[in-house]
Amino acid sequence: MWKLIPLALLQSIFLCGGQVLLKLGLAVSGPFSWSWKFFRAQLTNWWYLGCGVSFGIATVLWLYILKHFPFSIAYPLSCMSYVFGMFAAILIFKESVSWVQWVGVFLVMTGCVLIAR
Repeated sequence: MWKLIPLALLQSIFLCGGQVLLKLGLAVSGPFSWSWKFFRAQLTNWWYLGCGVSFGIATVLWLYILKHFPFSIAYPLSCMSYVFGMFAAILIFKESVSWVQWVGVFLVMTGCVLIAR
């Protein structure tokens, strides 16, 4: 079962990374319009390519995890992406995180540890 933890961590990192890259891509996408210029700009947005690659890697890892580990343990460990999302919010997007949110992160991590035992 201890082989699952690093795989779940890596899968969660790529899952969170895909969300971060998607948000960065949306930040530079400009205001929405039903024009060819807008959609062409979306198709050449490199942040979206990184997002797709990151989600693709996360999906392949998830397929491996589902194939080799019990779902009842694997699925709750995928919630670690929420923890990485909190750190990304602070480090990349310069958002402030309240103490209540940190309590929530602690509870998620506690649940992951209990489930992995």
